Amino acid sequence: MPTNEKEINNNLFDQLSLVERIERQLKSGGQEAAEKEIEILKKEINRKLYQQPPMMNE
Repeated sequence: MPTNEKEINNNLFDQLSLVERIERQLKSGGQEAAEKEIEILKKEINRKLYQQPPMMNE
């Protein structure tokens, strides 16, 4: 979980970037392009989520 305002802001900026990428695909290529972009984003998130070694030691 985010522990301070900077981490929270970073997470919000990341989320905003994802939404903007999907919006661009919708405008330029329609629903199919947006769905492909979502699949790419899911793969990128999963790589970060399950990376070895983890980003933070617990």
